[in-house]
Amino acid sequence: MMLLKSLASLCVLAAAAFAVPAKEKRVHHQADLSDHAHDDGDGFKYDHEAFLGKEEAKTFDQLTPEESKDKLAKIVDRIDTDKDGYINHVELHYWIKHRQRRYIEENVNKHWKDYDQNRDGKIGWEEYKNTTYGYYMDDEFHDVDDKATYRTLLMRDERRFKTADRDGDGIATREEFTAFLHPEEFDYMRGVAVQETVEDIDKDGDGRINLAEYIGDMYSPENGESEPEWVLTERKQFYEFRDTNK
Repeated sequence: MMLLKSLASLCVLAAAAFAVPAKEKRVHHQADLSDHAHDDGDGFKYDHEAFLGKEEAKTFDQLTPEESKDKLAKIVDRIDTDKDGYINHVELHYWIKHRQRRYIEENVNKHWKDYDQNRDGKIGWEEYKNTTYGYYMDDEFHDVDDKATYRTLLMRDERRFKTADRDGDGIATREEFTAFLHPEEFDYMRGVAVQETVEDIDKDGDGRINLAEYIGDMYSPENGESEPEWVLTERKQFYEFRDTNK
């Protein structure tokens, strides 16, 4: 019970740290911990998926309360690496990152067979390009309403693929393909992740992100609603920490 109470409070804090809404799907934000809204007043599905992983959370939904407690106790023992009977913030953070990494690996595995057309255990740029854009490229995107968007996406994918392809052979290993799909998780991909994010948020194309663009990427008010507290916090973050030269 002591461990479970410690876990409950820490999980809420850790989940809140990752729960800034993302508006634009091509902009790079930290991988979300759950598809559910983080609203404890409407249940704890967000926290369950953040702590257990999406597939494991589904398994817990099928268990009785007694079975859930028994299985959770075993997981808690794995998280409590220093075996002091408590889960501290560092241990919980490490565990959630571990669950995130497992989700990323499962996501890569799911897409791998779609792109590895010749089944050689690698994915070449031409394989990816033809699988993703081949149908549209046959007529130079003439049948697509927004041709410029498709051409831009193709250009960005090629740039990102080449960055992920560390040995420059035009072929992605599983690790390189993981970096291509999830660049925000790899240090050497940070440059292209930042570049793509700036391109998406910088609506006026001046090469800089002003406050309106910064907030607009995360939040758009509806029906005259007042700004949530987290938006006010982000405004403060922009002025005090992002805009370092003022």
